[in-house]
Amino acid sequence: MESILHFFILIPLIGFLISLIINGSQEKILSWLAFGTVLLQLTLAFSFTIYWMYKGHPALNSKENVLYQTSEYVFFLDFYFDKISATYLLVGGILTSLVTMYSRYYLHREKGYKRFFNTVLFFYSGYTLTVLSGNLETLFLGWEVIGISSFLLIAFYRERYLPVKNAVKIYSIYRIGDIGIILAMWMSHHLWHQNITFAALNNSELVHEQLSHHSAIGVFIGLALVLAAAAKSATLPFSSWLARAMEGPTPSSAIFYGSLAVHIGLFLLLRTYPLIQHQLSIKIIIVMLGLLTSLVATGIARVQSSVKSQIAYSSIAQIGIMFIEAALGFHKMALFHFAGNAFLRTYQLLVSPSVVTYLIREQFYNQAPNKKYIETFYPKKLANTLYLLCLKEFNLDSSLYLYVWNPMKALGRKVSFLNLNHVLFFFVPTFIIGLLLRINEELIPENIHHILPVFFSIIGLIMVLKAFTERLRARMSWVLVCLNHVWIALAISFNEHFTLNDIWLYLSGILVMGIIGLISLRRIKKLEGNIDLDRFHGHIYEHPKIAFVFLLACLGVSGFPITPTFIGEDLIFSHIHQNQFVLAFLVSMSFILNGLAIIRIFARVFLGPHVKTYHEVAYRSA
Repeated sequence: MESILHFFILIPLIGFLISLIINGSQEKILSWLAFGTVLLQLTLAFSFTIYWMYKGHPALNSKENVLYQTSEYVFFLDFYFDKISATYLLVGGILTSLVTMYSRYYLHREKGYKRFFNTVLFFYSGYTLTVLSGNLETLFLGWEVIGISSFLLIAFYRERYLPVKNAVKIYSIYRIGDIGIILAMWMSHHLWHQNITFAALNNSELVHEQLSHHSAIGVFIGLALVLAAAAKSATLPFSSWLARAMEGPTPSSAIFYGSLAVHIGLFLLLRTYPLIQHQLSIKIIIVMLGLLTSLVATGIARVQSSVKSQIAYSSIAQIGIMFIEAALGFHKMALFHFAGNAFLRTYQLLVSPSVVTYLIREQFYNQAPNKKYIETFYPKKLANTLYLLCLKEFNLDSSLYLYVWNPMKALGRKVSFLNLNHVLFFFVPTFIIGLLLRINEELIPENIHHILPVFFSIIGLIMVLKAFTERLRARMSWVLVCLNHVWIALAISFNEHFTLNDIWLYLSGILVMGIIGLISLRRIKKLEGNIDLDRFHGHIYEHPKIAFVFLLACLGVSGFPITPTFIGEDLIFSHIHQNQFVLAFLVSMSFILNGLAIIRIFARVFLGPHVKTYHEVAYRSA
C-alpha cells in the first residue's frame, strides 16, 4: 500500500509539467487538463481511502527515497498516511476540482489564463506533498512550493501596484514561517541525532524519555513549530496578511486563503502533536494564541467594508478555535472543523461577487440593519475603543513594520557605505584570510576558534542587509545575496565534520543560479538601460523569457528545491551545535533577508506598472 503514496505526488506534478508546454491560447485544453488531473487524483484518493479503511486504517510510512547520505547525515523524503493525511487529501481534492471547474469560465479570455492554471497545479503538487510528508524535511519541500505559488497568484494582476506589493509583503511573512521550520529541524537533529519521522514520533515512550532529559530543547522545537504554524495560518501577530492576500483572483483566494493553504499551520500542529502533548507550556501558548486570535479576528471581521476581508478574518477566527482544539487533543473535532470551514469559506468567496452585486441593487429597498447586537450592551467608551481598534486591525500590520522590518532597514542603512569596490578591497582579503585560517585550523587558539563562525556569519549578514535595503543597483544587490551564502559556508566550515563535499553541495546551486541571475540582469540592463530598485519597472511584459529564467535563478539562490542548495541548507543547520544559538540566529536572519532581497529584486525589475507609458498603467490604489 505504501507504494501507492508516490502516485499521489506524481499525478499533480506530471499535470503541472504538461501544462507548461501547452499553448496559452488553448483555454479548453488547459482547463480540462487541470480539472482532469485533480479529478484523477481525487478518484485515486477516494478509492485508496476506502481500501485503507477496509484494511483497518493502519498508519502507512514509506521511507525509500534517500537523496543525500554521509557517514553522519542522511537526507531522505518520507511519506506518511493516516487519518490526518486522508482528511486533508480528500478535502483538498474536492475543493481544488471545484475551483478549477469554476475558473474555466470565470477567467475566460483573461490574459493570465495559462499562468493561473500552471500555478494552481504547482500549488496542488506542493499541497499534496505537504499533507503526505513523513518528516519535517519532506514537509518543508511542499511548504516552500506553497509559499512561492502563493506569491505568484497574489501578484497575478502584475500590472497593478498593490497586488505586487502585497505579494512581496506576504512572502516576507512566509519567510518567517520558513525559519520556524528550519530551526525546528535544526534542533530535532540534536535531540534525535537523525531526521526523525512522524511515524517515530508516535512512539510516546521514546518521545517522553527524550523530552524528560532535554526539556529545554523540546520547548525550543515547540516554539519554532508554533511560529511556523502562526505565520502560515495567519494567527496573531501575523493576521493582517490574509486580507492582503485577497488581491489575487477570486478562485485563487478561495482555494488558497479560504480553504487549503491557510489551514496548513493547523496541519503542522496536528502532525507534530506527539511532540507537543508532553509539553504543557507549549499547549498553553497555543491555546492562548488561538483564543486571542479568535477574539481579535472576530472583532476585525465585524467592521470590514470589503466582503473578501470580512471572509478572511472570519476564517482566521475559526482557525484560532482549531488551534485550541488541536492543543487540547480534540483532533477529530479539529479535522471536522477544518473541513467545514474550508467548504464554507470556498463557497462564500466564490459567490461573493454575485452577492455584492445583489446587495448593491437592493440596498435601497431591503436594507434593514440589526437594531441590537452585542456591542450595544458594552459601555459606550469601551464600545468606541473596540470599534476603533478593530477598524485599525489592532495595528497588526504597522506593528510588524515597527518592530521587525523597520529595524532591519535601519541596520541596512547603516551599511550604506558598502559597494562592489569595498567588497573587492576589504571583504575579499578578509575572506582569503578566513580560508587560510580554515586550512590551518589546528593552529588557531580555542577561544578564538569559537568566535570565528559568529564573526564570519556577521559579515554575511551585513552583506544581505545591504542587499535587502539597496534602492539603486540591482546587480550589486544580487551579488551581495550570493556572497552571503559564501560567508555562511565559511562560517559553518569551522565546525567539525563539515567537509569540502558538504560545502560544494551547498554552494553548487548558488554558483550556477547566481551566474544565471547575473546574466539575466545584465541582459535587461543592456536592453532597457534602467533597472534601479527605487520603483517597479514591469519588464516582464516585453521580456517574459528573461523574467522566467531570472525567477528560476531566484528560486535556486533562495534554496528552493530545484538545486542541491535545498539539501545544503538543512546540512548547514545540522552542523550548527545545539549551544550555538547566536550562530543559529545569525544564519536564520541571513536566510530570511536573503529570500526577501531576492524576491524584491524580481518584483521591482519585472513586475508592477510598466515604466513605458505606452503600456496600460493601473492607478496606484487599484
